[in-house]
Amino acid sequence: MRWDMAVLRESPWYQEIQKEGQLEATLSSIEMSLEVKFNADGLQFMTEIVKIHDLEKLRIIQRGIMTLDSLDEVSEVIESVKSA
Repeated sequence: MRWDMAVLRESPWYQEIQKEGQLEATLSSIEMSLEVKFNADGLQFMTEIVKIHDLEKLRIIQRGIMTLDSLDEVSEVIESVKSA
């Protein structure tokens, strides 16, 4: 059974499912962070953020939300990540 799991984890199909799960979890976390920190106003960015499918870029946005103090700063991070 262990060998079967190792083979499964190496399959492109399994890795794609894992990636999708990580993307969904990160998007959910970003949405919650925006709402908690900036109330409903922060959610205006989700339409742009959901278009990003690069997990590392999403994590940069996620960290930015935690450390930045204004919606303008969040907007700047999103734009810089999109253009990178």
